Amino acid sequence: MKNRVQILHGVNFDVLDRRDPEIYGGLSLTELQMQIKRFAQEFGFEPTFDQTNYEGAFCETLHKAADTADGLVLNPGAWTHYSYAIRDAIELTGLPAVEVHLSEVDNREDWRKQSVIRDVCIGHVQGKGVDGYRDALEMLRKELGE
Repeated sequence: MKNRVQILHGVNFDVLDRRDPEIYGGLSLTELQMQIKRFAQEFGFEPTFDQTNYEGAFCETLHKAADTADGLVLNPGAWTHYSYAIRDAIELTGLPAVEVHLSEVDNREDWRKQSVIRDVCIGHVQGKGVDGYRDALEMLRKELGE
């Protein structure tokens, strides 16, 4: 089984615990990653984590992903809604990717309803908080073969 999964978090995740807990759940990035790691291990995945506030660095991580991962779980944050550079970098990986959002972005501000990465992902999950990452990993498990 292909079991290397890279989880990439984008802008403002380093201050996740300072964002509105009603929307983002109140966890710190470290707490979020610990829970995702537990989910990943349930499925036999070996997770790695990256977070950056720099769009170019996010793209560079994606450029290298095919060498270190079999699948991707992505929450680019606000970049989801407008970064065609990240969209193209996801496509370049050739890896199955799942888009995840802690909040239900389709029921928030109009600008959040647009995802420029969705069409290069095998699936997306939103509005389930940390549990959405478990759903994303389940999608990857099915895609990569049990």
